Amino acid sequence: MGCLTEAKIKALHQAGRYRDGDCLFLNVTTAGTRSWVVRVKLRNGPRRDLGIGPYPLLSLKEARIRAWEYRKQAFNGVDPLGERKRAAMPTFQHVARQYYEENKPRWKAGRNTDQWLRAVEKYALPVFGHKPVDRLDQDDILAVLRPIWTTIPETARKLRQQLRVILKWCQAHRYVKENVAGDVIAGALAPMPSIQAHHRSLPYEAVGAALERIEASGASLSAKLCLRLLILTATRSQEARGMRWQELDTEKRLWTIPASRMKTNHEHHVPLSDEAMRVLDRARVLEDGSGFVFPSQRKKGDALCVTTLTRLLATTGLLDQTVVHGFRSSFRTWSEEQTHADFAVKEQALAHQVGSSIERAYTRTDLLTKRRRLMQQWSDYVTSAPRQQVVSLHG
Repeated sequence: MGCLTEAKIKALHQAGRYRDGDCLFLNVTTAGTRSWVVRVKLRNGPRRDLGIGPYPLLSLKEARIRAWEYRKQAFNGVDPLGERKRAAMPTFQHVARQYYEENKPRWKAGRNTDQWLRAVEKYALPVFGHKPVDRLDQDDILAVLRPIWTTIPETARKLRQQLRVILKWCQAHRYVKENVAGDVIAGALAPMPSIQAHHRSLPYEAVGAALERIEASGASLSAKLCLRLLILTATRSQEARGMRWQELDTEKRLWTIPASRMKTNHEHHVPLSDEAMRVLDRARVLEDGSGFVFPSQRKKGDALCVTTLTRLLATTGLLDQTVVHGFRSSFRTWSEEQTHADFAVKEQALAHQVGSSIERAYTRTDLLTKRRRLMQQWSDYVTSAPRQQVVSLHG
């Protein structure tokens, strides 16, 4: 029989710890709050006080039952605190989605971000998505990676990196002590040859003919002008498709892409050639109130879809030889072989960082004047140079 009763508890006003019996105590604070504590001793382990709930939310009767359950677990060699933590341990599926939602806002919007979890959902979640993360081991990770490690190596590489960063997040939140997808499994996976993939790209001599083919296509004016401007400015797809009128200074013939839309997270200034300015003049008829220079023709208020420019290349027969990103390579090769521009000018034209962090700290110019001259030369070349015919690889 315990020492406390409901009546005695209600009469307690002085701060202190009051014993009921069987290692159950009621803590009363100076603020008047009351909570239950049970003292347990593990086999060959330390004595430990565990909070089991507040009073009166947990009644005296309920506190005695819970205290008995904790003491029984300790007697049987089970750590009640560990069991309680384990009961609250999230599953891998839960933490994978939480990691994605927490980090998505700081990633660049686009297809890669939207589909980041796809490999995890397809390969990992069916195998161990239901398991608490602290129960995962190396065998779980290898059971997912081994079947695809040599058959679809690029997907396997990506998936392993994703599992690694998700479990690193779990380490940071003290859910796990070891990252079982980290270096510890390296020896169990066959070495992969390093693969250097290159985007398909046209020879620079063929870009002018490609521009003519794009212009003559039946694609929407928005898509044709967007791709034309992308080629003239050697910018990336998401940068060109997301261009807004407010980013343009037509008097200075300058396009300022905000850091939030740049892969490098740095604001980038793009000098506009004569032909680029003509493209923007033609784009005025597309204004729909969205603010986008090249608005979607299918979904009012949105920019062009990520696949629009790729479809345009496909319909013109150019996709066999180049991807959208490949025009940056065409420009870079032309600038190397056909101009005397400095290395830094050519690289900054592509928004690549040049030099070490210390060198960049002391170099405060983006070489805009020299880049303006280079981009005008490129524009003149692709719009007036002798055409090398573009031949489709299929038919």
